[in-house]
Amino acid sequence: MDRNKKIIRVSIVGILANVLLAAFKALVGLLSGAIAILMDAVNNLSDALSSVITIVGTKLSARPADQKHPFGHGRVEYLSAIVISLIVIAAGVTSLVESVKKIINPTTPSYTTLTLVVIIVAIAVKLVLGMFVKGQGKALKSDALIASGADALFDAIVTLSTLVSAGIMLIWDINLDGIFGTIISLVIVKAGVEMLASPLGELLGTRISPEFAQQLKDKALSFDGVYGVYDIIVNNYGPNTLIGSLHISVAENATARELHLLTRSMSEAFYRDFGIIMTIGIYAVYTGDTPMARLQKAVVQASNDHPGVAQAHAFYYYAEKNLITIDLVPDESVKDIQAFADTMNQFLHEQFPEHKFSVVVDFNYS
Repeated sequence: MDRNKKIIRVSIVGILANVLLAAFKALVGLLSGAIAILMDAVNNLSDALSSVITIVGTKLSARPADQKHPFGHGRVEYLSAIVISLIVIAAGVTSLVESVKKIINPTTPSYTTLTLVVIIVAIAVKLVLGMFVKGQGKALKSDALIASGADALFDAIVTLSTLVSAGIMLIWDINLDGIFGTIISLVIVKAGVEMLASPLGELLGTRISPEFAQQLKDKALSFDGVYGVYDIIVNNYGPNTLIGSLHISVAENATARELHLLTRSMSEAFYRDFGIIMTIGIYAVYTGDTPMARLQKAVVQASNDHPGVAQAHAFYYYAEKNLITIDLVPDESVKDIQAFADTMNQFLHEQFPEHKFSVVVDFNYS
């Protein structure tokens, strides 16, 4: 079963669990005449909304690429996760307002045996459902499922706080309903904001992990004829659509035919092993013990040793202009990019006065 079908199946389980719980509460409410339990049944039906949103988002994200969206519609899944996160935040804020009202104007809640039974059943169902959905979300790397599962777990926590408050009320006649509600509501709002960060980050474009970047670099270096790997960029167009690019250093005397075979083989490997549609650029490097190779090594070494430089690469010599260009990646201490470029141009010219220099400021995207 593919990923999208699994996400939809888990979401259907969420809908069925909420509907069954709502039916149980409605039946108990009708038989007992308890309006509060009936209203809670309606609330459970609304809880199924997050699962419905997940299904709709998954269906839309699975639509194939078209003329206007050549990379598909995978990012719709992140939008559904954002909507569910906003629902969690809204629920937390609503609960917070009601809890504060209870602190300002406390009321004495009335608990019956039937009410406590309903509360216990609701906690058990929501805990099992929340852990199942959230666990599946992590396994399938679905932000929407993770948010939906967290929504169910928060419902269980809120209901559990009600149960604890009821126990304290019945045993010690102390009403902590508003205080418990306020604390739990703040936790829910904080968690909702944190849940929102992940899908928002994917839409905005987050940096890949250092571990993943190292895996990509190691894969590229495993090919004969690759002397260095730079400028790794990976863009996420959905959980199943990764578009990337990188540059490799190859011998300056390599033929176009050799480079064609090398880059084609690497592209196939990146797609096979990582699912990335990878574009590969070329930097030429001088090999052996030649005057130009020694100059290249000296310029790169001097650049790397200078404060503020994280990496130097892409050395190129224009013989007709006696000009050397080099890409420099500044470290996090550099705030003024133009000043950095001017400083490095001057420094390199002082170190190698017989040559002109043009520093290209590059950035680390991985």
